[in-house]
Amino acid sequence: MSAKILAIDTATEMCSVALMVGDEIFSRNEIAPRDHTKKILPMVDEVLKEAGVSLSELDALAYGRGPGSFTGVRIGIGIAQGLALGADLPMIGISTLAAMAQGAYRRHGVEHVACAIDARMSEVYWGQYQRQQDGSWITVDDECVIPPSDLVAHLRHDNNTWAQVGTGWDAYQVEMAEVKLERTTTDVLYPESRDIVFLAKFELENGNTVPVEESSPVYLRDNVTWKKLPGRE
Repeated sequence: MSAKILAIDTATEMCSVALMVGDEIFSRNEIAPRDHTKKILPMVDEVLKEAGVSLSELDALAYGRGPGSFTGVRIGIGIAQGLALGADLPMIGISTLAAMAQGAYRRHGVEHVACAIDARMSEVYWGQYQRQQDGSWITVDDECVIPPSDLVAHLRHDNNTWAQVGTGWDAYQVEMAEVKLERTTTDVLYPESRDIVFLAKFELENGNTVPVEESSPVYLRDNVTWKKLPGRE
């Protein structure tokens, strides 16, 4: 399948856009924590012009659905919805944590990845991923927001070596040092849209798209609060 997919992500300090056209990927990345709204649309224009395609020619629009900065996630999904609505495109939400796992594989060839993004408030956004033979990823346990000190009890011991990615490892060095995983360090700190668009291709091939009005962010912290309400499951 020769897919044309645009992906954008502003969920972290990284402002990122990528366009997949068949086997080619055109991308732009810049660490710009306060300038996402200024930079993201010019980046979109640049990759579309470089590839010589228009929004209306695309098959889908993918976005980093979170977790990440509340403001950043909202900016990304809002811009993605506007672009998709104007071009009548289906949307695909991709986990920013899973995108970082793909980024670690792309750079270092690792197939077991432990992601920790600094979530502020003495917590991290956490997820563990294992690569499959077809290039997709499975979540080893559910993504969550958790204090680093609680990860020791949360994790199950295994014999794999996990590549660590994300800003959480450095933000909470003392607490994360207690995490009992065999692990290696990497230079992957943020999700990039070139990895989001790669994962979105699998979703498109499997028909896992949603209309603009059904696209939604994933904050994780809201989910934790919701579960604590009396009478909710």
